[in-house]
Amino acid sequence: MISEMTIQSPTHPPLDRLVRVGAALGEPGRVRLVAACLDAERCVCQLVGLVGLSAATVSRHLTVLRDAGLLTSRKDGRWVHYRAADADPGTAEADGLAMVARLAGADEVIAADRARLSAICGVPAEEITRRLKNGEPVCPPDCC
Repeated sequence: MISEMTIQSPTHPPLDRLVRVGAALGEPGRVRLVAACLDAERCVCQLVGLVGLSAATVSRHLTVLRDAGLLTSRKDGRWVHYRAADADPGTAEADGLAMVARLAGADEVIAADRARLSAICGVPAEEITRRLKNGEPVCPPDCC
């Protein structure tokens, strides 16, 4: 059995990074969030509208992904934007992002996410936030 102390050992940083990336990608919702951020920067409200989870749940997922080195974030006023990290080649982070990019193309859920995301990105962030707050759909159900 590998103890928590062994995993966190400073003598095994590649192992620690691999474990973090693997754990971060071990949940389907987080894989969908990474896939959504591969080609462009996304506002948290866009991602909430995409995956249909609560803002708190999406924020927790995004924190896990950022802490694993898969996503980076920047704050712009009251908006937080995420995008795929510029990971160094050959690292667990770069390999994790490449795996999502490679496998996402064959996944029906992620393909549907891409179509939905294109509609969501046409709506201003303020309007997305208003719709989410009022329990309204971010985009019409028949949009994609």
